[in-house]
Amino acid sequence: MLFPKGGWESDETIKQGALRETYEEAGVKGVLEPQLGEWTFQSRTHGTDYEGYMFPLRVKEELDFWPEKTNRLRKWMSVTEARECCQHWWMKEALDVLVDRLAGQQQLDEDEVGPCSLS
Repeated sequence: MLFPKGGWESDETIKQGALRETYEEAGVKGVLEPQLGEWTFQSRTHGTDYEGYMFPLRVKEELDFWPEKTNRLRKWMSVTEARECCQHWWMKEALDVLVDRLAGQQQLDEDEVGPCSLS
């Protein structure tokens, strides 16, 4: 299991590259959330180090057809399942950062909602 990843072209930003990669590899479109972090990882095929920038995507559209559909399977799963399936430590770490962020947002949402009563 891999998260969509890849480089960005010289005429696009990192965020534009992330949006393009999710479209090409997973057939989804949406809104990028703030960056989870940066990770250095080694390419198996090239043996060189790369900088990885991970962004969560709030999916707004799931496409029936996308450029790499014949090479990739899109599968939705729980956080627990995703963490168990992750092949790379840095992807697990990014997933943990996302879970912590979402838990913090949920706590903020709960704190903002005060008790209410009907008269």
